[in-house]
Amino acid sequence: MKISIETGEGACPAYVYRPDGNGPWPGVLVFMDGIGIRPAMLEIGERLATNGFFVLLPDLYYRSGPYQPMDPHKVFSDPEQRKVLMEKFMGLATPAKVMSDTKFFLDYLGGQRDVKKGGIGTTGYCMGGLMSLTAAGTYPDRVAAAASYHGGRLATDAPDSPHRLAPKMKARIYVAGAIEDQSFPDDMKARLEQALTDAGVDHKIETYPAKHGWVLRDTPVYDAAAAERHWNTLLALFGGML
Repeated sequence: MKISIETGEGACPAYVYRPDGNGPWPGVLVFMDGIGIRPAMLEIGERLATNGFFVLLPDLYYRSGPYQPMDPHKVFSDPEQRKVLMEKFMGLATPAKVMSDTKFFLDYLGGQRDVKKGGIGTTGYCMGGLMSLTAAGTYPDRVAAAASYHGGRLATDAPDSPHRLAPKMKARIYVAGAIEDQSFPDDMKARLEQALTDAGVDHKIETYPAKHGWVLRDTPVYDAAAAERHWNTLLALFGGML
């Protein structure tokens, strides 16, 4: 079901996936990848719902206006396409703006009779992985479990780097990186690991034998085995905490 959520900056299109039967169910907020809303991204919400979760998947690019989904193969191979993505879309979906929106996303989930009371889960992909961890640190009393799959820039020198929020996190954290990912190299993994450990955050960081972007089936680096491992770990995380 497609809905619209009023944020502080306009109307954000979002997709709701509700399991069959009678609720309430645990709530999950999905942060999309950098390529944007398209069938492969929506399938994440659908599959989570079939596993018993009430899912909200917002379009984080709503500030850019209506758009046609970009071709993932061109985004991965064409520098000009990546430049458009960075400037027109990602540039307007900063962590600060998305976290401002996230309050409204969480309020929506909290206001649904079919959503189980208590903490919700978040998961994110690529850009969304950063947002998922940032949400855990920004709304620690509302996020009980947070996952990041092939997320980038998770522990940088930037003032809004997610690892800086580790002391505020109360959620269980799961991070899956790729063996080939310039946006999350080994030194960054170590930095994130140290920050979470020092803060006493319940967490696990793993490296998959895959390339950045492996979960979404329409990317040129899609890896079926690694994608299934993603599902196994994600459902285990949410099943244990929600």
